[in-house]
Amino acid sequence: MTKEKKPSFETSLAELESLVEAMEAGDMSLEDSLAAFEKGVKLTRQCQQELSAAEQKVELLMEQQGQLVSQPFDTQDTGES
Repeated sequence: MTKEKKPSFETSLAELESLVEAMEAGDMSLEDSLAAFEKGVKLTRQCQQELSAAEQKVELLMEQQGQLVSQPFDTQDTGES
C-alpha cells in the first residue's frame, strides 16, 4: 500500500477557488455541481485543519517563560484605542 501525499495548503486553496469560479459560472449540470460542492467541502475542511495546525505552531513558538503569550497575527498598530 502506498500512502497518498496530501496536497499543500496553497494547492488545496487554488483548487477550491477554481471550483467556486466554475460553480459561479452556472454552466455545470446538477450532478457536476453537487460533485464540485462535495469536493469543495472536503477542500475547505483540509484548509481549515492546516490553518488550525499552523496557529497551534505559532502559539507554541510564542510561549515565553512557561506562559503562552497570545498575540494577533496582524501586529500593525491601527491607532485605535
